[in-house]
Amino acid sequence: MTTPPNDLPAPVALLTGAGTGIGREAAQELSSRGWRLLLAGRREAPLLETGGMLSGPWHAVPTDVRSAEQCQAAVDAAARHFGRLDALINNAGFAPSQPVPKHTPDLIDEVFAINAQGPAYLMTAAWRLFERQNAEDHAKGLEPRGGRIVNISSMASVDPFPGLFAYAGAKAALNLLTRAAHREGADLGIRCFALAPGAVETAMLRTILDTDILPPSRTLPPRAIAVVIADCLEGKHDEHAGEVILLPSP
Repeated sequence: MTTPPNDLPAPVALLTGAGTGIGREAAQELSSRGWRLLLAGRREAPLLETGGMLSGPWHAVPTDVRSAEQCQAAVDAAARHFGRLDALINNAGFAPSQPVPKHTPDLIDEVFAINAQGPAYLMTAAWRLFERQNAEDHAKGLEPRGGRIVNISSMASVDPFPGLFAYAGAKAALNLLTRAAHREGADLGIRCFALAPGAVETAMLRTILDTDILPPSRTLPPRAIAVVIADCLEGKHDEHAGEVILLPSP
């Protein structure tokens, strides 16, 4: 989506995992570009900290993406608080590292719930709002804005290392959700992207690998991913819409 003309309100994005890491950097990048933001995450305090760093309008929506009801409520909050929703960024993630036989049913359920099912809940909820907005724009004689979805996948979805059995599978599912949604949304002006970063210097990474094994010099800064997210929302990577965009670490 390109920046709207001056007579239209600034676009609105719903961003999950907004309290830390890539999410916090993405919030700052988008805010600096004039986006209004719904900050979603399980813990309210980090969301409020992120909001305090932003230069533009924002609203915190504590959300557990494992809950379809809370995902719908987050989308509803965008319409209620800002009047519309133009983009969804599924950034929340959970990446436990365990050998295959130590992946319990509960752990597998949680990994898929956060990394694949939650994004699917949010995509379907946002999609319904995109369609309604587009119909309203068309009825007013305006050019429909469509919608944008950016899903944060992982290089593990195409090249997993030991310990990421369920996580790699869940992110691979997210890749296919992205492809399927993009094909269905093309005629509606809904563009979908999957970004698959390598190792990113975040607190979640350091629960898996310490700096002795993977030094910071071999990781990506979260802001590097944030810039690509913002560029996808603003139409700068439309030639890769529907694809998995690989962002390998050094």
